[in-house]
Amino acid sequence: MAKPLIKVDFKASPEKQPYLHNRWHPEIPMVAWVKPGDEFRIECIDWTGGQIANDNNAKDVQVVDLSKVHYLSGPIGVKGAEPGDLLVVDLLDVGVLPESAWGFTGIFAKENGGGFLTDQYPDARKACWNFSGLYANSRHIPRVEFAGIIHPGLIGCLPSKELLSTWNTREGALFATDPQRVPPLCAMPYAPTAHMGGMAKSKIPKAAAEAARTVPPREHGGNCDIKNLSRGSKIFFPVYVKGGGLSMGDIHFSQGDGEITFCGAIEMAGFLDVRVSIIKGGMKMYGIKNPIFQPSPVEPKYSRFLIFEGISVDESGKQHYLDATVAYRQACLNAIEYLKKFGYSGEQAYAILGTAPVEGHISGIVDIPNACATLYLPTEIFDFPMMPTSAGPTKFVDGKADLAVVK
Repeated sequence: MAKPLIKVDFKASPEKQPYLHNRWHPEIPMVAWVKPGDEFRIECIDWTGGQIANDNNAKDVQVVDLSKVHYLSGPIGVKGAEPGDLLVVDLLDVGVLPESAWGFTGIFAKENGGGFLTDQYPDARKACWNFSGLYANSRHIPRVEFAGIIHPGLIGCLPSKELLSTWNTREGALFATDPQRVPPLCAMPYAPTAHMGGMAKSKIPKAAAEAARTVPPREHGGNCDIKNLSRGSKIFFPVYVKGGGLSMGDIHFSQGDGEITFCGAIEMAGFLDVRVSIIKGGMKMYGIKNPIFQPSPVEPKYSRFLIFEGISVDESGKQHYLDATVAYRQACLNAIEYLKKFGYSGEQAYAILGTAPVEGHISGIVDIPNACATLYLPTEIFDFPMMPTSAGPTKFVDGKADLAVVK
């Protein structure tokens, strides 16, 4: 049994909990130290810190303060870990906390984060999910249920001072190319809402002004949103500071490849049982600058899929050169149009692709000028037949339920 190491308090604000933080900075102090071989349990709040309610109003999604996210548990120091090592993390278990046994999915408003299909779906919407053991179902999306692959959307180690400077320089250069863009090109440091864990108050002003936001994945890991990092996974993280500084959070009950609605997974509070070890000098030994991982041996075994293709031609008919992002967007839009024929709204179909265990593939990346991306939709998650037939589609979904709107 993994020993409890971090326990969260749902009654206290995240900013009053020093074992949480929402920025990356090398000087955030470790909240605990463990030894190689130790097994321990980490509890995590949801990524927004409790800003979203289990109700039928998407107003909270519309106004959520994204400058506060993500709230992470940690950092945890591992004795003996030094820069250049690999920190080996075994995810022994991931699960639901009884104090918060539900989840949510948000389509974020274009002016507040947006999503992969923000031009097509610019308005805030919300779906709340019930957990029935292994399965997820929602009052907002009828006639679909699927087994979850519970995983941390965000897990990584602290950056070094040099690596943090590299992040800020390159992301700042990108941001400067179009600083007024909506949604923005990237999330730059923002001191007013930085929660720096247990950092001494005298150090916070300078550190908060340069601390990296947690939005993107980077060399240290971070917000990679890899749905297969579930129980039984093994991750090899590059170490950039003494002790590693392992932090985690943004737990998902389920997610489709790409998490396309931005808050596209089923977001939840939860726990992770973890075991750690070290490979000395592992970064140079294996030529690693980004994490690598071994996926979980435990996952839902869906065997029947309907596969949607997309190519590098956008919605206006413009040709792009081997653009896999455009191609995957087209695959998603094609799948949404198909699901609408059975009675789902576009927003419901969009949320299904973000939450169900769909698979995204780059199927062709060399055949100029079109990359081919594919989206594998498991047909067994629906309780009605949805394969094409000569009889045509039947509207099995009656339209009485839909995603929550802003009220």
